[in-house]
Amino acid sequence: MTMRTSTSKTKTFFENSKISYLDSTITIGLNKVHFIATGNKNNPIVLFVHGSPGSWDNFKTYLKDSLLLKKYRMIAVDRPGFGYSDFGKAQNLYSQAKVLEKFVEKLSNGKNIYLIGHSYGGPAIVKMAIDKPNAYKQLIILAGAIDPNAETPEKWRKIIMSKPIRYIIPGALRPANDELWWLKQDLINMQPNLKKITTNVLVIHGTLDDLVPYSNVPFIEREFINAKSMEVLSIKNANHFIPWEHFETIRNKLLNLKE
Repeated sequence: MTMRTSTSKTKTFFENSKISYLDSTITIGLNKVHFIATGNKNNPIVLFVHGSPGSWDNFKTYLKDSLLLKKYRMIAVDRPGFGYSDFGKAQNLYSQAKVLEKFVEKLSNGKNIYLIGHSYGGPAIVKMAIDKPNAYKQLIILAGAIDPNAETPEKWRKIIMSKPIRYIIPGALRPANDELWWLKQDLINMQPNLKKITTNVLVIHGTLDDLVPYSNVPFIEREFINAKSMEVLSIKNANHFIPWEHFETIRNKLLNLKE
């Protein structure tokens, strides 16, 4: 239930794929941030940010893709509280965004930086772009939960956050429960600042997503009024798991990001 890949399995995965990779952890204040990186260090950076729960390996197929490797330095991070980044210690959206912003600063190589966030990773990269409007070339929001009105947090989440019940929740489900309970209020707080986003935006969403409703798409189009550009790719009849079930569609869009 940790929903993470061990060091040995990571090594086997990339060796079998004949791909060179970096498996590392850096310190950001009091936080340990674990990540996997592939591709030429001098290429533009693509940062993958996973949903809830999850870890870097949600994007492992992208990290080994030969076409993407020719074009990008790809980095998949374990968000705070997940994978090997202070596992189990949940943080709210704002705190996580601050950590990820500093993480990107440390790994920046002076080239374009593209942020890709799936599900909870969507609002995480949006908050990053609010805080640093000129730091990123493009946001790619994959089935991202941005609209506070679309969030209906189950009341049982608050109940199982209390002691001692929370300690019987296994693995990654505990920090996931915490951050998903906080998410609606985080999105309410973030909404007035969505106009600060001035980068390019690409939204990819399945029309039959029953976890993060498609209503997020018109909300983004309406609220991101100062985005440099806005592109929406609606995947007909697709559910929430588009990064895996529609890999080629998304990979092909990544190959043609704004330069």
